[in-house]
Amino acid sequence: MTPVVVRHSERPELWDRAPEQFAGVVPEYNLHGDINGGYWRRLFQDFPTYQFVLYDDAHDEILGHGRSLPRSWDGTAQGLGSGLDDSITRAFADHDAGRSPDALCALGIEVAAAHQGKGLSRVLLDHMAVTARSAGLGTVLVPVRPTWKERYPLTPIGRYAAWKRGDGSPFDPWIRTQVRAGGGVAAASERSSRITGTVGEWESWTGMAFPDDGEYVFPGGLAPLSIDRTRDRGTYWEPAVWITHRTGGSAAGPERSG
Repeated sequence: MTPVVVRHSERPELWDRAPEQFAGVVPEYNLHGDINGGYWRRLFQDFPTYQFVLYDDAHDEILGHGRSLPRSWDGTAQGLGSGLDDSITRAFADHDAGRSPDALCALGIEVAAAHQGKGLSRVLLDHMAVTARSAGLGTVLVPVRPTWKERYPLTPIGRYAAWKRGDGSPFDPWIRTQVRAGGGVAAASERSSRITGTVGEWESWTGMAFPDDGEYVFPGGLAPLSIDRTRDRGTYWEPAVWITHRTGGSAAGPERSG
């Protein structure tokens, strides 16, 4: 298998196969973010060169994909913002105002279920850095969804991000992969992406019943879900850990931290 990277601008039809190919890779609730619907179509219309798949041409199979957006960033931890939702809003505001971006922000780096455990996430991450560098962007920003955070949903994300293994490397596997690729832990955010829905929708997404108002831990959740049955509303804020990667592009950026 010799996979190649194919941009959406080159073969947009490959993305039509993504929903089936990546079913179950991320929890169902994660496909219903409040901000996604308004921008999803524009992502491929306005930024096609920043969306790519890892493709096995010999077997006509999609192995993984990466989604990203160029956005402004002042090089400070505070300037990273609150996370995914803020970055999406900022990127499209920059685009519509004609402002030049400073960095490339990852929206998703995902490997198809049948090909996980083969090191392909690192291949996708490396290509995102190549994409940024070719666009003259000096940094890749990754609002990481930590792999094992769902095991510790009550632990604050900042505390979780600081956990180490006995060898001093990050406890979380995805954060560890990022750091080994040269990234630095820059900040943590409790409110990276908001997902709201009716109580019925949340029960469908999670396979759980929510019989009363209150906070619930649920399968795949990185933090508790807040249920308000009177308003028929479930509200969830997904946390994230900011990782920064220098790419060697021409845009300015800070030294890595962490």
